Amino acid sequence: MKQLSRLLVVGLLVIGFNNIQAQDDNNPWQVSFGVNAIDVWPTNDSSADYPTGTLFDEYFNVNDHWNIIPSLSYVSVSRSVGDGFSVGARGSLNRISKLGDVSVDDVSHYGIDGTIKYNLSNGKNLQPFVEIGGGYTWVDEIGAGTFNGGLGLNYWFSDNIGLTVQSSYKHAFEDFGVRHFQHLAGVAIKFGGADTDGDGIYDKDDACPEVAGLEAFNGCPDSDGDGIEDAKDGCPNAAGSKEMNGCPDTDGDGVADKDDACANVAGLAALAGCPDADGDGIADGDDQCPNEAGPAENNGCPWADGDADGVLDKDDQCPTVAGTVANNGCPEVTEEVQKQLNDYARTILFDTGKSSIKAESTSVMVDIIQILNEYPNARFTVEGHTDSVGSASLNQKLSESRANAVRDFLIDKGIGADRLVAAGYGEDRPIANNNTRSGRSQNRRVEINLLK
Repeated sequence: MKQLSRLLVVGLLVIGFNNIQAQDDNNPWQVSFGVNAIDVWPTNDSSADYPTGTLFDEYFNVNDHWNIIPSLSYVSVSRSVGDGFSVGARGSLNRISKLGDVSVDDVSHYGIDGTIKYNLSNGKNLQPFVEIGGGYTWVDEIGAGTFNGGLGLNYWFSDNIGLTVQSSYKHAFEDFGVRHFQHLAGVAIKFGGADTDGDGIYDKDDACPEVAGLEAFNGCPDSDGDGIEDAKDGCPNAAGSKEMNGCPDTDGDGVADKDDACANVAGLAALAGCPDADGDGIADGDDQCPNEAGPAENNGCPWADGDADGVLDKDDQCPTVAGTVANNGCPEVTEEVQKQLNDYARTILFDTGKSSIKAESTSVMVDIIQILNEYPNARFTVEGHTDSVGSASLNQKLSESRANAVRDFLIDKGIGADRLVAAGYGEDRPIANNNTRSGRSQNRRVEINLLK
């Protein structure tokens, strides 16, 4: 029997210390009620007038030593004060008919005790505890103060309802007091905890006490059920993945739908989730040539080179005529062209002593215009020259007026005024001898030269 009692004590301690935590502070109040049994045998009190034995001797001898009345015989109430401790009070009553092995007429037993309890575990169901305290016990109207110590066990069926068993030794200080064991078994009820949102998590442990949530998130909700609590979910009302911070990614391109301008088509993060088929950095929806790479300034289309001269139309000063890169896409005036131009120009005829162009020179002027149109970015000087007949000042004026007359004619027929400069050199630049009729005829001329 001694070994059995030791095993019981050791077993309770092992269960308790396996997980020592605070008592249930969520429901700080506990009320217990049930039956109690009084055993006055194993007191180890040699001074008593009734049979005695070693402490815990015949501890489990229920039939011979325990006094029990078949009715509600104790009520206790306690309140958690934190860190696993609770304080409380208990009242009990009984009838004593067995003083050890001696039968006596039924005498009354009343006890009022104050308790300090420490939970050895905060397990969900099994909760062992130790208890100390003091009180006052009356046996047949004779009272004595006691110091109490005991072990107990609560087994909770739910957060609020459970069974409790306890065994305590009550040591009476007065000589006439009865030292004894009191065993308790009953129903335990916990209450007093607040759960405002009704999610089964008490407010003190609920990070979101006003909104029903999940235990896994300390009482906070996960509205879309994606395993990410709403407070940390970028899309609390649409199920997503942790990689997307709780947001969906319908097209699987790594851009959350909420940030994806093309949520149903895989695209690039740099283009807000939209595709770029030709890889030119312009989203297909904004690209006028989605299958052909081109710059943004041309709306995603490649620049054209209409005349295929290697100079893009946007940079080509002559986009419809093949030219050279050095001349900005325009053809360059060659020496042969320059010679042909002046061969035509020197045949322009004027009325004698005047700057008016004769009608028979019209065809020559047309030929000159055709050549000039072939080189639309080239600039030319229209130069007037005379022979040495007459005064130099008159010759100078005549050469200037004839150069301007040709220039004006060309401008009137569509040649840009900015492309032509008129100059008169009088008799200063002869190309033949003015002493002969043939020479003077050659010196009376107009030249059109490339302005470099």
